[in-house]
Amino acid sequence: MSQASAITSLLDHVTALDAGAHVTGAAFVGDVAALALGDGGVLLASAGETRRVEAHPGGAVLAAVAQGGRLITGGDDGRVVAIDAAGAVEPIGDEKGRWIDAVAVRPGAVAWSCGKHVAARDDKGSVRRIEAPSSVRGLAFAPKGYRLALAHYNGASLWFPNTDAAPEALSWKGSHLDVTFSPDGRFLITSMQENTLHGWRLADRKDMRMSGYPAKPRSLSWSHDGFHLATSGADAAIIWPFEAKDGPMGKPPRECGVRPAKVSQVAFHPRALILALGYEDGAVMLVRLTDAAELMARKPDDAGPISAFAWDARGTRLVFGTAEGAAGLLTLP
Repeated sequence: MSQASAITSLLDHVTALDAGAHVTGAAFVGDVAALALGDGGVLLASAGETRRVEAHPGGAVLAAVAQGGRLITGGDDGRVVAIDAAGAVEPIGDEKGRWIDAVAVRPGAVAWSCGKHVAARDDKGSVRRIEAPSSVRGLAFAPKGYRLALAHYNGASLWFPNTDAAPEALSWKGSHLDVTFSPDGRFLITSMQENTLHGWRLADRKDMRMSGYPAKPRSLSWSHDGFHLATSGADAAIIWPFEAKDGPMGKPPRECGVRPAKVSQVAFHPRALILALGYEDGAVMLVRLTDAAELMARKPDDAGPISAFAWDARGTRLVFGTAEGAAGLLTLP
């Protein structure tokens, strides 16, 4: 978008892909675009060609996240597997048919949850396990140190898998779904069933409440500088400020990309203050925060909400998919 004044649309820069099933996750495995699917497969797209990998045959991919040159997926078959850019599938864990609700990664480690049970696997293949107070819906590794956050009913927990210490409880009434650390590790934020976000300033465990959403803010994305947290759940992206030591406390959020449809997915560019927005009507838009410039990358249609998308490491390509199996690969000019 450096030449946004000369570009009026990005529609001609999108290559259509046929995912063939509900897209539950999106990522780049190196230079290969990967779409995790609701029928258990993973679609890999590179150099104008696609190939399908059976990651969870006969089942569904319920959670997916990229880890360097691999895509880590968890399925309703209870398996956690890693898929590389060539399509090779490596077993990581097996919960014997229990649904994998969430996966998280950091260099050298993978974690997953099924019900109240959480497992963390280190780079040596050693697996540590704990039982949370209730079903764990979200997992996130801290940006520094081997610490894992768990989102569950009535709050979150912080666990160090390489110690025998009991997890530390962060309490707040309600059902907590997704969880994310700020890039500097100062804040922990959860999305909630109650159409709100909750957060803790970890230095003193001070609570933060970010409310006013008409729907659940299930998609969360940090800007590359860590100063902005973009969220879905409204007819615009809601962006909370985190530059100050108190984060968003006492400050209003910014709204961008207002359209007559709710935002279902958000993803910040990895190197610039550009936000990709996916909508429930299937549209995709890029918004530049510095001047609010907007470029449409996909028009609304009947292929269902944008259900997943992701940037590559350089920020030159964006892969996306919908709930009805449509997909595309945007290459920035």
